[in-house]
Amino acid sequence: MCVALGPLTLASPSKSDANDPYGCLPWLDSQKSASVAYVSFGTSATPPPHELAALAEGLEASGIPFLWSLKDRVKVHLPEGFLERTSKRGKVVPWTPQWKVLDHSAVGVNVTHCGWNSVLESIMGGVPIIFRPFFGDHMLIGRFVSDIWEIGVNAGDGVFSKQGTLDALEIILCKEKGKKMRQKVEALKQIARRAVGPEGSTTKNFNTLLEIVTRR
Repeated sequence: MCVALGPLTLASPSKSDANDPYGCLPWLDSQKSASVAYVSFGTSATPPPHELAALAEGLEASGIPFLWSLKDRVKVHLPEGFLERTSKRGKVVPWTPQWKVLDHSAVGVNVTHCGWNSVLESIMGGVPIIFRPFFGDHMLIGRFVSDIWEIGVNAGDGVFSKQGTLDALEIILCKEKGKKMRQKVEALKQIARRAVGPEGSTTKNFNTLLEIVTRR
């Protein structure tokens, strides 16, 4: 017997997400609605140095505000002077309360590795996706994001380049195609919220699972 449960992040948000040691949420409060690019590649995936540099160049050239969760040890690969030149509209920190960030109204796009948790959290926040897959299930999930659900785009040809980053950001934040993606991800968000509601499928399936476990 198989019972589907989820999205568990919405059903039981992590307590650690309540912490915001780098002031990400107050910074987002000062930004316009759906204007910020949030960039994060989880705990295991990191783009190679030349892609980090290209992504940074694209973000800088775009002129849009961005919040980037980036480990301190890899900041050395950013273009020289990037952090100083973008300090008034960009925030680079080693950790973010991601679920809360993606649920913030200021975030307009999620630049991600396409890990399952990150995609779910993006859907639950109603945020379209730019993805650069690395390994494992990233490619399959990316196919769903771009071709099945139509809520995001691949980063260029699957790797970051300055122009590819600019093009992807323009599609999501400025084009009619991006507007349609936002509508589709919002629809999925509502489905997810209903699933964990009092009469939702996750709630009913969890109760079924509880009955099975306690009966045995």
